[in-house]
Amino acid sequence: MNDQPHLTTGADAVAQSFAEAGMPAIFGVPGGGSSLDLIASAKAAGIPFILTRTENGAGIMAAALAELTHRPVGLLTTRGPGVSNAANGMANADLERAPVILVADGFGAREAAIATHQLFDQAAMMAPVTRAQRRATGHPGAAAEAVAAAMTAPCGPAYLELAGDAARAPAPPAPALRLPILAAPTETDLAAARRMIAGAARPVVILGLEATEPARCAAIRRLIEALGCPALVTYKAKGVLPDAHPLFGGIFTGGEAEAPLLYEADLIILAGADPVEFIPQPWRFDAPILDLATAARSLEYRKPALAIVGAWEIAAAALADDAPHRPWPEGSVAALRETWLSCLENADGSGNRGMSPSELVRVTQAACRRNGADPRASVDAGAHMFAATTFWQAERPVDLLISNGLASMGYALPAAIAAAWHDPARGALAFTGDGGLLMAVGELATAAAMKLNLTVVVFNDATLSLIDIKKGDRDLPDGALDWPEVDFAQVMRGMGGTAWRVTDAAGLAAALDEALATPGPRLIDVRTDPSSYPAQIKALRG
Repeated sequence: MNDQPHLTTGADAVAQSFAEAGMPAIFGVPGGGSSLDLIASAKAAGIPFILTRTENGAGIMAAALAELTHRPVGLLTTRGPGVSNAANGMANADLERAPVILVADGFGAREAAIATHQLFDQAAMMAPVTRAQRRATGHPGAAAEAVAAAMTAPCGPAYLELAGDAARAPAPPAPALRLPILAAPTETDLAAARRMIAGAARPVVILGLEATEPARCAAIRRLIEALGCPALVTYKAKGVLPDAHPLFGGIFTGGEAEAPLLYEADLIILAGADPVEFIPQPWRFDAPILDLATAARSLEYRKPALAIVGAWEIAAAALADDAPHRPWPEGSVAALRETWLSCLENADGSGNRGMSPSELVRVTQAACRRNGADPRASVDAGAHMFAATTFWQAERPVDLLISNGLASMGYALPAAIAAAWHDPARGALAFTGDGGLLMAVGELATAAAMKLNLTVVVFNDATLSLIDIKKGDRDLPDGALDWPEVDFAQVMRGMGGTAWRVTDAAGLAAALDEALATPGPRLIDVRTDPSSYPAQIKALRG
């Protein structure tokens, strides 16, 4: 009888750990070396590989899918430029708290001894934006360690280097995957939290990115409704409490627009709100803070009176069971919410300058509802994000995807591709500026090749509008912040999709009615009036 362990390859051991973690997909651009071995091993393990056009796009897709599934997602690149091109995607995963595992081809010892071409310390390059860096050479547990590090709160990316010789060499099976378990709250902490809530007359809850996990979402909704108090959401937490909910108070960024509600609060409950989500302004509210978090914060805008760290959904559920009812005065939450919305409204577009951004968002959602469409939305960085995040109504967690911690342009299209692939029936809608789309335009070909249920709506003003606002009275050279208007509809048709160009609300509504009845990816290029952005941003941030 042969007692020797069954030998697999290094690539098999990596794929085994990924499958055990429930990895739903690997995105990337393969090269030589280990890439093809890993793709084949992943297929055998039931993990699909999705070919993208850029490594940055693949990284954003991986992060978006990780947020949607709460599972680690793979990013595959070749060595050298493949790794360096993935840096932005990994920084995005780091600051969005997304467990992305970058698997990069590397150099075997014999090859590294004679190589200079494409050779640099890839692990060192990724160290600032990853939770762990591992090399799989002779280490069948490297992938399991990378996954465990990525899934440790606060979640984030990890780097795994797999050289071609290690991918093909015999290796024992990977060790069992051991994922971290969050600590339950203590009775002492729960008692202290109950005393804080009992002593408050006007509590308010701020929901953050950690609250999108289903158990946490359910528990914190129960607490909010038991208290009867208003709740604000960060951009990442849109939908944890639906926009249409009577206790929805608006969006929290740390800026001015939401401040009137928070000035009236005498207790602020942070529920999974990571400081990476807040704009860099001093904390302006005096109410004591009860912080529910999965991990101790590296930065505190204001020290909480009590922090419950670990499996905070257990604490939220326990507090909801006997929470005292703490409703605000009749009509006050609705009045504060309407004031918040009105200060962020864009003026209507006029003449031939194009549509106002808020009108564009509302017309788009109305068309989706009219046509029975329920897409997830993704939003790019840029001035248009304020209208998109404010006026797009979310009903469930992760109904809206956004790069908030990194605020990376070029985000919306790749994120929407991941969402449309994840849930073909719902599909996805990308709100993108012209600048952001130019940074990711190659991924239109990815969407077309995949025949995705995807609508791209372009706020086309031929300007870096947010940076244009920030220039002040500086005398800049011509062309520093704007460019000739791009016909994105023509670009989309060239990539294999369908497209329309519009300039007003009637044209957008008609185009959306046609688009939502058209299979495959489609794009609507909307001439947008940027003139109201400065007033909107001043109202938002003060």
